[in-house]
Amino acid sequence: MNPAIAQLYNIAGKRERTIIGLMSGTSVDGLDVALCRFSGNGMETKTELLAFETVPYGDDYKAEIASVFSRRDADLEKICLLNGWIAQKHAEIILDCLKKWNKPATTVDLIASHGQTIFHAPKSLHGREKFGNATLQLGDGDHMAVSTGIITLSDFRQKHVAAGGEGAPLAAYGDYLIFSKKGENRIMLNIGGIANFTFLPGDLDADRVFCSDTGTGNTLMDAYMRRHFPGRYFDENAAEASKGSVHPGLLRALKDHPFFQQGFPKTTGPELFNLAYLEAAQQRANASDLSHGDVLATLNRFSAETIAEAIKTVTGNGADFHFYVSGGGMHNPLLMQNISELLPGCTFQSTKSLQINPDAKEAVLFAVLANEAVCGGAVSFGKGRNGIPTVSMGKISFPG
Repeated sequence: MNPAIAQLYNIAGKRERTIIGLMSGTSVDGLDVALCRFSGNGMETKTELLAFETVPYGDDYKAEIASVFSRRDADLEKICLLNGWIAQKHAEIILDCLKKWNKPATTVDLIASHGQTIFHAPKSLHGREKFGNATLQLGDGDHMAVSTGIITLSDFRQKHVAAGGEGAPLAAYGDYLIFSKKGENRIMLNIGGIANFTFLPGDLDADRVFCSDTGTGNTLMDAYMRRHFPGRYFDENAAEASKGSVHPGLLRALKDHPFFQQGFPKTTGPELFNLAYLEAAQQRANASDLSHGDVLATLNRFSAETIAEAIKTVTGNGADFHFYVSGGGMHNPLLMQNISELLPGCTFQSTKSLQINPDAKEAVLFAVLANEAVCGGAVSFGKGRNGIPTVSMGKISFPG
């Protein structure tokens, strides 16, 4: 037997596994590194977050990603170069974190790497008849495995697409395995660049699990800040949005898109919700001369309303649901205030109350996918009627 295969077999049979989960979102602010301990699999999965850090990206990294991110005219050579370069940068971050945590790389069983999304193209967005759903993440697993010496699982979204999904959101799988609770209907809301939520039924029926993007979370606000406030990558504490007022006409124009009338599940990204989208809405609303505060206040409300309206379609008045929130948007006080006003009677807790750091949640969920790929695979999500095909995700790369 190939020694690498034997090593993987041994990892699958261990009582406990140590897995590093990585997440780098569309905001491109930094790499989330979650060191997790796992036991069991499927509905018996138990996980403990041992250490976590978000390592900020430098300006050079951000500039390189920006040169190809969500661009139809991206330089193909640059994409080829970045695929290995990103993996090596992430590998350096992992090794630095392990050194800081006094955790030798030899004690880590697996790395679960999300990679860096540079383009997301569901058919509902690209509209080309002969092509299906597609998505692309850079950060080659082989480079990462060789650089760290740790077996790496990567490229999770491709199996989801191959099995009929849109490649996103993938949160439903990990949410169901580690956050489901008998007798409690839960909504797991994640507000990243794009916002999404998972419905977890209290009867634990996987066929009823529901997951969908809702639209923009932070991405438009962040993009606006980067353009108009150089050196500032997000509206910290909603400082700028709090200076302005919502423009009703612009808000209506922002919400006037077929995406919001599409049924669930659905996915989207900065390929749609970008500054060109905002500028077109401003022109339609005759609102091109607004102050920065007014624009940001309106974008904030836009995210809040589309999140709340999507959740209402599943929960009604929310009386029988428990709400848990994660992601960078949960730190925006105005955004959370707007969502709370739009969903009266609903109380939002962070996933900290479920023993998972809300900033680490997405990285942990990819570690869950790696754990399931190596030693699980028995959980059925039915026939995928909710855009959740029953698949094991993640390509395996060996160090040698």
